[in-house]
Amino acid sequence: MAIRKIRIMGDPVLEKTCKEVKEMTPRTRELISDMFDTMYDGMGVGLAACQVGILKRIVVIDTTGEDPHVLINPVIVETSGEQTGQEGCLSLPGQAGIVTRPNYVKVRAYDENMQEYELEGTELLARAICHECDHLDGIMYVSKVEGSLMDVDAMEDEEK
Repeated sequence: MAIRKIRIMGDPVLEKTCKEVKEMTPRTRELISDMFDTMYDGMGVGLAACQVGILKRIVVIDTTGEDPHVLINPVIVETSGEQTGQEGCLSLPGQAGIVTRPNYVKVRAYDENMQEYELEGTELLARAICHECDHLDGIMYVSKVEGSLMDVDAMEDEEK
């Protein structure tokens, strides 16, 4: 459909709490489609509606490039374990930081047909669910970074 402008850290919309989605409308369907296009274009694995300036509790996630998930009004209902690893964000391009998250997450949400379902994820999917759900409450991952943010380009140069 369309690639939307991603809001960058410092934009006040990223600090606001998103509002619950009450019904599926053609505009909301278009938003979801645009969010996937925007996420894929940015080579991300998740995107929250607030990152494109829309204060709705909608998240799209695809950690494999082949398994897209739409989470409307998501609520994390269970977590366990722990993982610590590098995390980045499309709203803070070129930066990454070390963040500890649950290694297992179960989330209850609605799909694009407003049918309730549960999604369970481990490792990267668990990390993405937590990261994107935080966005819906105005929380950016930088508040959870252990140590300081790192320049992604410098990290890639070090690996070569």
